[in-house]
Amino acid sequence: MTSVSPDVLVLGGGLVGSAVAYGLAREGARVTVLDEDDGGFRASRGNFGLVWIQGKGYGLSPYARWSRSSATRWPKLAQSLLDESGVDVALRQPGGFHFCFNDAELADREKRLSTLQAELGDYPYQMLTGAEVRERIPQAGPKVIGASYTPMDGHVNPLKLLRGLHTAMQARGVRLVSGERAERIVPEANGFVVHGKRGTYRAGRVVLAAGLGNRTLAPFVGLNAPVAPNRGQVLVSERVAPFLHYPTLNVRQTDEGSLQFGDSMEEVGFDDFTTTPVLADIARRAVRAFPMLEHVRLVRMWAALRVYSPDGFPVYDASEKHPGAFVVTCHSGVTLAAAHAMRIAPWILGAPIPDELPSFSARRFEHAQEPTPAH
Repeated sequence: MTSVSPDVLVLGGGLVGSAVAYGLAREGARVTVLDEDDGGFRASRGNFGLVWIQGKGYGLSPYARWSRSSATRWPKLAQSLLDESGVDVALRQPGGFHFCFNDAELADREKRLSTLQAELGDYPYQMLTGAEVRERIPQAGPKVIGASYTPMDGHVNPLKLLRGLHTAMQARGVRLVSGERAERIVPEANGFVVHGKRGTYRAGRVVLAAGLGNRTLAPFVGLNAPVAPNRGQVLVSERVAPFLHYPTLNVRQTDEGSLQFGDSMEEVGFDDFTTTPVLADIARRAVRAFPMLEHVRLVRMWAALRVYSPDGFPVYDASEKHPGAFVVTCHSGVTLAAAHAMRIAPWILGAPIPDELPSFSARRFEHAQEPTPAH
């Protein structure tokens, strides 16, 4: 089949592609989204749900500004999704804690956050003793010797976010083609032809938001997306009475009462299976933080593949060889959803490039030294 030609084809219907598509529709563009079937690697359904700022951008301060610009726009995005889809994504931004269990961890947090504050100026944070942590979170255990806290952090329900984006973008006329995998892109004089597993699609612009699939799609349009998988594993508990009113980097209580535990990072290729040793380490760290959870029942576990560039920072590029083609890829699809909808989408349609974006071109890898990890 051949679709009616939209203004923009977005390849990928996860959090990144859906946020961009929703933003494009808000700007008045006609949009078609091609979304792979459930056999694809779906980071959007396996993430932790944090809107997290603290510590990000160490080694590349524009990433700190970019992330915070998204966090400040998040309330507007959440309200728009509620108004247009009826979905409450459960955004909460009370600030967040990074617990430390030894002096070396505390020193590393102080170094990272003080460096970012010196570079950015307006970058509020506090280093807390263990006693000060327990004044705010009484359930924190005695092995927590301190923490960093910033008022910039928050969290959402990521599955509700994906549903809200899909519902809202379709209400604005976006065509969502499910079960379709883009396999080849052919530039033409007036745009692009995308050959999928099931059909052929044409548009004047094309946005590569296919996660790990961007690596093979980018060369078709003169772009580079050197992304690779990084596995994260998550444990989920039964619902318990609300007690954790702040997100932490490793433990958070969802809007539905369950607890999520996770802090693993593994380079294991495309293996998205869970492993008992890693899950055991995650559980042990959670109990060190909150001893009251020692006997809580676990009800689910999963593993998902993050989308990582060599340094962990996003890749945003517009093709010089084939104007109208863009790549949008990142690890932090939840944190950056508001920036993708409200800053990336206008740029794709011809608005001036956001100030931070040149720092995220894949050209930075052409003469790169050893990269500083983003996360």
